[in-house]
Amino acid sequence: MAITSSVAQTPIARKISTNAVIRTVLAQGPISRADIAKFTGLSKQTISDVVRDLETDGWLKPVGKTDGRPGRTAITYELNASAGLAISIDLGGTKIAAAIGDLLGNIIAETKVPTDARGGIHLVDQFQAVVNDLTEMAGVEMAKVRMVVLGTPGVLDPATGHIHVAPNIAGIEDIDLRQLLTDRLGIPAIIENDVNLAAEGERWKGHGVDVGNFAFIALGTGTGMGIIANGSLLRGGRGAAGEISYLPIGGDPFDPGGFHLGTFESAVGSVAMARRYVGFGGQEGASVADLFVAFEKGDHSAVAAVEETARLTALAIAAVGATLDPQLVIMGGSIGARPELVAAIRRYLPRCTPYPTRIEISRFGNRAALIGGMGIAVAHMHEELFGVDLGEASTNQTCIRGGTHSL
Repeated sequence: MAITSSVAQTPIARKISTNAVIRTVLAQGPISRADIAKFTGLSKQTISDVVRDLETDGWLKPVGKTDGRPGRTAITYELNASAGLAISIDLGGTKIAAAIGDLLGNIIAETKVPTDARGGIHLVDQFQAVVNDLTEMAGVEMAKVRMVVLGTPGVLDPATGHIHVAPNIAGIEDIDLRQLLTDRLGIPAIIENDVNLAAEGERWKGHGVDVGNFAFIALGTGTGMGIIANGSLLRGGRGAAGEISYLPIGGDPFDPGGFHLGTFESAVGSVAMARRYVGFGGQEGASVADLFVAFEKGDHSAVAAVEETARLTALAIAAVGATLDPQLVIMGGSIGARPELVAAIRRYLPRCTPYPTRIEISRFGNRAALIGGMGIAVAHMHEELFGVDLGEASTNQTCIRGGTHSL
């Protein structure tokens, strides 16, 4: 029997109905209104009203008709993914990568520019320019962009959004980046540690989809780790969980000079790798890219540099395994995702721990944080547009029960 009480007519009840319809369309679409009613248990009248409103507002679109069934054909609907857009930005020490995507997380335009070395407020100028470029590339209006997610190095205070300990990005610790970005773009901004975003990207569409406990380790200009523990991102008491740059590995941890970059990062970051290669007899002034070119040619200095970096990284992974017991470690970053390095790490790991963790290379390479940012944006857009605040639902004492309902 249909619910007709005044409680059932409240706005929160309609939001619950809308949420149910959108979730069903996402999971089953393209789908007819009659089939939505079957999956949700809502009345056909409620489904007709909700679908009509969603179509009028541009969130659903008709895509065809049912066939192969007795009786009349019916219009089928799917989410109009282009009705809401989001920007994902990955801020690095040397480059800024950015993408614009739709309500399903499909990336429709992408760009990359060098990071402004002046840092600080100049980065906000860069972000605005990048967003303008992306909307132009995608051929969309800024009015359709509903939020931006920014991944940045450093320790993020989850309460204030303030960034600490980001030595590779000048001036970023001195500004309220979240507020400045929100004000400049006129849309909500979410700031997150870049390696945390990379871990979220792997959980969304990568190796971590069916893994409840894993770590994402990034090696590149800097080092970092994102941790998914029991299905959730682990932040720690100060938001600094995963700051493996400061592991006492690869140098003297009591040397205060290592307090800036961290002892481990000082030993395995891109600058350290290039320095190690030159020290072993490699070409003076060589970059990490030069090192790997030389490695492919069998250059002994390059091989030695990669092997030593792999040995130190294996020690760090052994420490992570002993403390977190992850099912999986995913390697990413411009250095960490190199197959040559990962192959060497896999050789060293069983030599320093009796329980070597499985290691995989990120499915997204340098784009892992970008993908993670898009996943976070999609989740927030769906919540903002179609979600239900459970606290509000509880206050209104409204819920969907079995049977058919008229909300």
